[in-house]
Amino acid sequence: PRHRLDWMNKPKTYKKYDNPISKIKLPDPEFKKGIDFWKVILNRQSIRKYDKGPLSKEELSLLLFGMTGLTRAFPQFAFRTTPSAGGLYPIETYSVINEVDGIKKGIYHYNIPEHSIECLKEGDFRKETSEGCLGQAMAYNSAVNFIWTAIIERSQWKYLQRCYRYIYLDCGHIGQNFYLIAEALGLGACTIGAIFDDELNNLLDIDGIKETAIYVGVVGKRFNTN
Repeated sequence: PRHRLDWMNKPKTYKKYDNPISKIKLPDPEFKKGIDFWKVILNRQSIRKYDKGPLSKEELSLLLFGMTGLTRAFPQFAFRTTPSAGGLYPIETYSVINEVDGIKKGIYHYNIPEHSIECLKEGDFRKETSEGCLGQAMAYNSAVNFIWTAIIERSQWKYLQRCYRYIYLDCGHIGQNFYLIAEALGLGACTIGAIFDDELNNLLDIDGIKETAIYVGVVGKRFNTN
């Protein structure tokens, strides 16, 4: 149905935590030169086994920026590395960090405008994350698990009941960028749609109504068969 947009009450397109345990500024993204785009496209695949070893802060920075980072910002709106229906950007990114150089294990939220991660919980959450992904081993053995959530009202403000269509499309754009960045960095990556929503929502301390987990991406050092 047609409706008038209430511009005075347009939802914010960013989430920030006021009192995180800590906040870590990520390195500015540095892009490798000479990457063959079509080679990345052709070689992209889902990889479910990972070698032990940490990701670097630089790799984490590139993954987060490439999935949903700011490319151009203006007073009233901004462009990101992925498209979003209506420019509403309902997707938030959380990182369950298991092995990243110089960063403690824990659950972090990506602060997009500041290109930083906010620590929400410290500790080893591999077991809980894996259980939230139907017990899949790759979510236990990865260096980082990205949990993507949707803040429903951001899209609902404009699209009403059709918002659910666009939310999943938006998350799919992010998932594809995730795959391509991981391939360009020589990492192994896989996305997971088979999740227990409530378990992951509880892990992130979100209500599952206004904000809910919808998709997971796992990444680690590419498994060496030699």
